[in-house]
Amino acid sequence: MSGTISTERWEAVPLAPPDSIFKLTASYKADTHPDKINLGVGAYRDDDSKPWVLPVVKKATEILLNDSTVDHEYLPITGLPEYTSAAARLVFGKDSPVIKEGRVTSVQTISGTGANHLGALFLSRFYGWNEKRAYLSDPTWVNHHAIFPQVGIPVSTYPYYDPQTIGLAFPAFLETLRSAPARSVFLLHACAHNPTGVDPTREQWTAIADVMLEKGHFAFFDSAYQGFASGDLEGDAWAVREFVRRDVPLLVCQSFAKNAGLYGERVGALHVVSPSKEAADRIKSQLSVLARAEISNPPAHGARLVSLILNDEALFEEWKRDIRTMAGRIIDMRKELHRLLTEELKTPGNWDHIVNQIGMFSFTGIGPAQSQALVEKAHIYLTANGRISMAGLNSHNIRYFAAQLDKVVRGEL
Repeated sequence: MSGTISTERWEAVPLAPPDSIFKLTASYKADTHPDKINLGVGAYRDDDSKPWVLPVVKKATEILLNDSTVDHEYLPITGLPEYTSAAARLVFGKDSPVIKEGRVTSVQTISGTGANHLGALFLSRFYGWNEKRAYLSDPTWVNHHAIFPQVGIPVSTYPYYDPQTIGLAFPAFLETLRSAPARSVFLLHACAHNPTGVDPTREQWTAIADVMLEKGHFAFFDSAYQGFASGDLEGDAWAVREFVRRDVPLLVCQSFAKNAGLYGERVGALHVVSPSKEAADRIKSQLSVLARAEISNPPAHGARLVSLILNDEALFEEWKRDIRTMAGRIIDMRKELHRLLTEELKTPGNWDHIVNQIGMFSFTGIGPAQSQALVEKAHIYLTANGRISMAGLNSHNIRYFAAQLDKVVRGEL
């Protein structure tokens, strides 16, 4: 044999850029400045900047540890049934007709990311597209831009954030809904829009549903913050439930990372609403095939914790109190930051958006150069678009942050 067959050396594999948020966190950890603040991470912190294990989660963990019937066998492909059914009741309401009529297909997923992926993969395979394309808000959670193309769905953006008002670009949003091809898929944030913190009003949600129905569009809801946004589980589910009430075709991606503090347990669910139980059964069969090929079976521990909390009345009430604690602290930080900027520092500009926005994140309205100055000169770590995690602020650092924000707005940093 005159020649030799070369083996693969992976020389054509390009080096991918690091994830921007994880890179920001690494820079923060390497910084030794005593006043450094991390406002990039999307995770709740208590008033001492520490991760908070919810008391109800500690209680549920203790129950599981002392349950002699708990084993480590495989869960069903579609997940722990008592978890997925309770998760569906949480988002749709226990008396929802779609639940009573068996028209919801619920599958346990690897948190909200897994739900987004499985939902997108299902639509890629089975949705009756006029034009295969998903519409994402501008801006949106950065991972949405990776998930859809990875399953063969190109993405376009629709106007959402108006930098002039630091609010919702509602007329332009509606115009895109009207001009998009019939039966288009629109990804909608159920509440606490990430990254802007800007949500439609109920009247605006109603108008959005009107156009969705007129054009036969499909609503791909990402629900990562139910309860965490306002402290009210029912109120935060209003948009999803209103769309269900009006028979807008939809699915919901659900996560318990934020509202249960179970970030590392990866507890999520995908819920697809169907026009009939027969259609729901067929959808479940195909979701089972897709899930089997990717993860075989979902992890058990986090699902068991959430199932205990959702299905036990006393634990559920305690969870609601824990949610109000988290949401309440973030709301308090919004109010205090607004007060410092407007009353004490008299920072130039209108800062009402700080208290009008909702949830973990807030768009400050500052630009990339100002954001970079805060990172490099004030040791305040935030993303280049001016987004901050309100959970990173507390009674110990908020005055320092407000003072540095005031300086950068005045061009004095």
